[in-house]
Formats: sequence, C-alpha cells, structure tokens
Amino acid sequence: MALQYKVNPAGFVSETPGDNPFAPADTQAPRKINVLLLGSGGREAALAWKISSSPLCARLYIAPGNGGTTAFGENVALSPLDFPAIDSWAEKHDIGLIVVGNEDPLVAGIWDYFHEHRPSLPVVGPSKAGAALEGSKDFAKQFMTRHNIPTARFRSFTAETVDDGCRFLEELTAPYVLKADGLAAGKGVLIINDLDQAKQSLREMLGGMFGASSATVVIEEFLSGIECSVFVLTDGNGGYRILPVAKDYKRIGEGDTGLNTGGMGAVSPVAFADDKFMRQVEDNIVIPTIKGLIDEGITYRGFIFLGLIDVAGKPMVIEYNVRMGDPETEVVMLRIQSDLLQLMQAAATGSLGSLPLEQRPGYATTVMIVSGGYPGSYPKGLPIDIPASLPDETILFHAGTKRDADDVLVTSGGRVIACSATGATLEQALGRSFEAARAVEFEGKYFRRDIGADLMRIERERN
Repeated sequence: MALQYKVNPAGFVSETPGDNPFAPADTQAPRKINVLLLGSGGREAALAWKISSSPLCARLYIAPGNGGTTAFGENVALSPLDFPAIDSWAEKHDIGLIVVGNEDPLVAGIWDYFHEHRPSLPVVGPSKAGAALEGSKDFAKQFMTRHNIPTARFRSFTAETVDDGCRFLEELTAPYVLKADGLAAGKGVLIINDLDQAKQSLREMLGGMFGASSATVVIEEFLSGIECSVFVLTDGNGGYRILPVAKDYKRIGEGDTGLNTGGMGAVSPVAFADDKFMRQVEDNIVIPTIKGLIDEGITYRGFIFLGLIDVAGKPMVIEYNVRMGDPETEVVMLRIQSDLLQLMQAAATGSLGSLPLEQRPGYATTVMIVSGGYPGSYPKGLPIDIPASLPDETILFHAGTKRDADDVLVTSGGRVIACSATGATLEQALGRSFEAARAVEFEGKYFRRDIGADLMRIERERN
C-alpha cells in the first residue's frame, strides 16, 4: 500500500528527524538498549520476535512472558501492574525502553508513573488521560463527537437514567448495541436483536453484570459492514506512521457464528482497504484523532488501534484501543520491513520525525489454535506437541502456553498458539497457517478453517 505514512502540510507531522538518539549519523553508530516488554500473550510474542530482530536491541526481557517467548528474550517474573517493582527492576537491569503490550497497565497509568518517578526511561504508550480512549467508551465517543470523527450515533446511561436508556433503545432499530463503559476483559459488549431483551440487559448491566465496568453503559446505533483494524504509531508531537492494515475474526464458530472470543485469526493486507479507503481513514480519522489529542493537552506516545467498519465505502470508528491488537499483531509484525524498535523509541521520546515505516509485499495470516471449550471453561496443563519442522515462512507465536515443573510445554490459556505465515498470495499464506495449525497437537485443540475466506472471495470478485 502506498499510504505508509504521510508528512501532513498542515504541520501535524514534523518534516525533520528531531532529537532521535537512534537516528543514523556518519560519526556515531546507533546506541543499543535493553528493552522490557510487558505482557504474556500472542501479541507480546509477536512484538518480542520483532524487537529481538533489531540491531538496536542489546537484551530483551518479557514480563511475565509465556512458554514460547524465551525464544526471543528472557522471561521475568514481574506483574505488569506492579509499577514500583518494574521501576526497581528496570533500574538494576539498565532498561532503556519499556514497551507495554496490553491495556491494563496503560489505563492504570504506567506512563504517568514513570514520567513522575523516572522521566529518563521512556514508555511506549499513552498517558492515563490518553488511555481513557480505551478505558472509557463514553469518553471515546465524546472525543469522537468533539473532533467530528465518524462513528455511530450513541448515548450513555447510568442506573439513575435507565428509563431514558430504554426510551433511546426504542428510537433505534435492531440489533441493539450495549457497551460497558470500562474495561471488561473483552466481554462488555452485547449485540441483541430483541427490544425487550435489550432493555432487560441494559438494566442488568447497570445493576452490575460487569461490575464497576458497566456502571455506565453506552448504547449505540448498529452499523452494518465489514470491519478492519488500523494501527497508528504516534509520538505525541503530531508525528505518526500508519502500520499495515489487518482484519481479525472474533467469533468462535466458522461463518462468524457463536460466542465472541479474543480473536481466532487475522489477515493482512485487507482487500477492501485500498488507497481510496485509506485516504479517508487518514484524513477523516487518523489526523483528527492525533490533532484532537494535542488540542486537548493529552500526551500520547504509542500505538492507537482504530477498530473500523466500512459502511458503503465510508470508514467509521467502532472503537479505539490504546495498544496493538491481538491476533492482528501476529500478522502486522510480519509485514513491517522497518526496524520497529527504532520507530518505537523515537515515538516514546517524541521524535518520529521522518523515520520511514516500510511494509513488506505479500500477505501475512494467522490461525489461532484454542483449547477445547474456549471461550467457555476449558482444561489447562495439557502437553503440546510441536513438530520439528514447519512449512516455509511460518512462525508460531505462543499465547496461552507455559513450561511445567518438568520443562514440558503445556497449555495455560484458551488461545494457545497463533500459527502465522507469509506468502506471495493470500491463498499461499493461509495454506501455510492451516498446515501449521494441523501439525501442532494437544488434546481437544480447535481452530477455525475459514479464516480469510471472505477476503479471498472479495479478491476473486475484484479480479
């Protein structure tokens, strides 16, 4: 895709490299640093793989990591939410950059903690105020309204205004979308076809269905279309880079049926996200978002996840996240040609400048192998058998795995391994991902066999 990044003439993006300590110089080699990556899932495994490939990475630590991340760095028994412990450990191990994988530490204010206690240690991620774009759906929708960013019509309600919420539901047509305002581990969104059931669910949400997360509920108009994920890395001073676009698959069942999951697979690039579509995304969503953050005095130095939907050719925002997505990261990392560590360090220090973000041609896909019973209850501790050889251009990003007391690789979560691959065509990449998914064995494993099928149909129709 041609739209890899853009120097905006309005001045939102610096045209000079800025004070980037990693910027190449004739007289000085780039300085290597130790990196601490926080998290334990497939997203963090993919980030660890990409960071470890950088010539700028001296040592990589993953806290706490999983059974597969030791292939890329050293796992550390630290909680991503224990900021004082991270601070002390980082000082002892000469950490030069902290990369935050999941949203919880960001919403809890890890950027603010280090800005106050150790400002010399940059953190890839937004301030607590910026993390509210994910931490509060009401804040995010109000932000989009203030800055004319296209999104669904909505209103927010509390227990005191539940009757108003029921009346607002009557103004909408089915299906009805109800979202818990706060973080709810990916379970706080209900899509309901029956009006009476929607009203009952609203009362249950406001009554504590998702705890404090649903003390406020956002009701919004349902948008019909095909979805994709766009990721932006920004430096807080107007500089930004648009990463490869991806599409994920949330439902457990083939044909997008059944319960929502954390993600059953992903594909990049996305057939319908062509240059025309991405120009709209950049002009109508990316630039207003970054300008809005600056105008409101919100420090944001990290990744912005735009959950988008294509409504008759017009991109609209479903949600913001304040970190990379999972399992989209498992394909996005495979398509980034540039040194991501260099870009992240520049973003965290406010100096992206003119550093390019180059994309690899071709396709990347991932198919998630999950535990039997997921996303409901499922067993843990099942031995995993990984064959000695895998298809060409294939890599396994571990998610829910660990090593037991006997150093045997076993399952430890619902989503176990993301079988990721690249290829010259979508069909080739998917074939490799599916072959790897079939080759990995553990009791009760399951994976969707239709990942990417919709995008292949779109490509055939366009050709």
